[in-house]
Amino acid sequence: MAINSDLLDILCCPISHAPLTPLTQQDIEALNERIAAGTLRYHDGSAVETPLTEGLITADRQYAYRIDDGIPNMLPGQAIELKDKA
Repeated sequence: MAINSDLLDILCCPISHAPLTPLTQQDIEALNERIAAGTLRYHDGSAVETPLTEGLITADRQYAYRIDDGIPNMLPGQAIELKDKA
């Protein structure tokens, strides 16, 4: 299920305020490999354990957000951190 383009136009990352775009299938596959390897964490520090089927990514590629049942989960603590912390 694709996210409504009108909704996408108004959504932004609640942490960085960067614009969001849908994850590509290639992005989803790469992230699911990292999830299976146990290397992805949510912003709250917990491990990402459930594979993605759909999601949004920030323009700066720092954070991703799940879309479950057509609903984007935009809670800051549930942002998937894509860059390693220094």
